[in-house]
Amino acid sequence: MSRVVSAIPPSLATPASADRSRWLGVAAALATVSIWAGWIAVTRKGVTTTLAPVDVALLRYAVPSLVLLPVLWRIRPALAQAGARRSLLMIFGSGAPFFLVCSTGMALAPAADIGALLPGTMPLFVALFGWLALRERIGAARLLGFALIFAGAIAAVIGGLGHADAWRGYPLLLAAASMWACYTLAFRRAGINAWQAAAIVNAGSVILLLPVLLLSGTSRLLDAPAADLLLQGFVQGVMSGLLAMTCYGAAVRRLGASNAAAFAALAPGLAALVGVPLLGEIPSGISIAAILIVGLGVALASGAFRCSR
Repeated sequence: MSRVVSAIPPSLATPASADRSRWLGVAAALATVSIWAGWIAVTRKGVTTTLAPVDVALLRYAVPSLVLLPVLWRIRPALAQAGARRSLLMIFGSGAPFFLVCSTGMALAPAADIGALLPGTMPLFVALFGWLALRERIGAARLLGFALIFAGAIAAVIGGLGHADAWRGYPLLLAAASMWACYTLAFRRAGINAWQAAAIVNAGSVILLLPVLLLSGTSRLLDAPAADLLLQGFVQGVMSGLLAMTCYGAAVRRLGASNAAAFAALAPGLAALVGVPLLGEIPSGISIAAILIVGLGVALASGAFRCSR
């Protein structure tokens, strides 16, 4: 089982301070998955109506970069602490490359399946990469959890066969989940705080996106309604780009990577619920079953039941 990590040195930690740190991590994780659920539905709405994926990506990273300007001025010590390899992994795993992959997949798959395949399978990749890189021990309960996640992903694919282009989006969503797992492990080992990680990811992403925006010829920013730009700017830039990243970073530092990822079990169901009023997408029976199976698998694989005991 992944041990609970506290920001307080072991020599100074007390049961009360460790408990407070754990509950702060739980609150940060719950805030993260709630934002993720809304982000999935709003992103799908944006890339299927008035905006191109590169437009939404620019709003996602440019807005928090402006907010984090005071931190950007002091980014060099964070880059030195994290190192070039981990900094690039964080940008790759949760920055512009990640967003362009997942938003393209979101344009093709319904919200319920996005929830099952993106945040739902993320803990599987976190544990898999952790085992490959760190040789973390995987017990019987976690293996059962991985099997359920795999079964739920297969069920989501079967349930989406009725959507003409959904099958094209599924590999992209799985690829995006594996990219986010790279970010999770890189951040966990970088030794920097959540604000510094957000500054590195957002600034690096804007640098990568500007030439893509200029050369792709697909941007629809100038033609989009102001209401759509404001909605995407707030949800992408403020909620997802700033609050969710810092909350997720705080959860990883206080709970550990695997335990923080366990809360992703809540995201598929929440995303399906948000998708009903916002997108008018009613999940099928198979999609609901996939959400439940993936959720149970995530809880087992990430050790949530053992942590609660």
